[in-house]
Amino acid sequence: MPDSNAAAWPWVRSRLSALRPSARPGTTRQGPGAAVRTAVVTDSAAALPASYLAGLPHDGILTVVPMPVMVGAEIYGEGEDDILETIAVALASGTAVKTSRPSPGQFEQAYRAAQQRDFEAVVSVHISGELSGTADAARLAAARVGIPVEVVDTETVGMAQGMAVQAAVAAAAAGAGCADVAAAAHAQATRTRVYFYVPSLEQLRRGGRIGAAASLVGTMLAIKPILAVDGGRIVPLERVRSAARAVARLEEIVAAEAVPRPGETVRLAVHHFGNQAEADGLAARLAATLPDCPPAQISALPAVLAAHAGLGVLAVIVGRGTGGASLST
Repeated sequence: MPDSNAAAWPWVRSRLSALRPSARPGTTRQGPGAAVRTAVVTDSAAALPASYLAGLPHDGILTVVPMPVMVGAEIYGEGEDDILETIAVALASGTAVKTSRPSPGQFEQAYRAAQQRDFEAVVSVHISGELSGTADAARLAAARVGIPVEVVDTETVGMAQGMAVQAAVAAAAAGAGCADVAAAAHAQATRTRVYFYVPSLEQLRRGGRIGAAASLVGTMLAIKPILAVDGGRIVPLERVRSAARAVARLEEIVAAEAVPRPGETVRLAVHHFGNQAEADGLAARLAATLPDCPPAQISALPAVLAAHAGLGVLAVIVGRGTGGASLST
């Protein structure tokens, strides 16, 4: 996945340094240098940056299960070469693009791999159950394995889900047990907001992610909607008459939401699909408006989300943390 701001995650190295070099999964030693007892599994809708994934140790603390995308009769997995280009061409030509949850077998394989690495438990952190059956597939798999698995429905998506995953990984890296790792993921998910603009609601309507009535009104009146994720669902937030005004209003909403409160830190992520320059411009303006907030992480939407949002989407994730410099606590 494109990752245009690798420097945005300096806290990752310090929070995961406890994993190197001597910690062996399955032990219970706590404190500095604590061994990891809990593994984390997620799905590719978490939109985790390439720089973050590259910085993780290769001991299985985090597994990302790819979500399949069907373009016509072909099935693709997240991370395959040119998948976003393939989706873009398909959407432009009217070819059917659909997504599916990972199979329970994929999660079962991930959980068994964690067990073989001597982890004591797994926390499985997933896209909203209102948008996908992924968490259900994870629960089915959890019932088939001998290792305890706690499934967390984040009720969100994209890097909002990704920040919850990062919080879980940071807790696991500190030696936390299953319950505390799951609590860290849940707490971060509740402190994170998703706002986005799409030029058209049609693709969301086709995928069943927004009602037909809302899509029809938007099309007939040429309204450019600003949307949010609330309670795990995509909901209309505001209706704007032009694309330029929609982007400007999105920026205003995020700027107001991202002002840090006492004792809090705030982190931003910007997603796009086919409009990198527009995303870069939005991130630059937010940086100027919010000088106390670290620069936004900019990345293309993962394929499974791009397939539903369509070309031209701009999404901004606002994640709050409590105390210190990291949102993972």
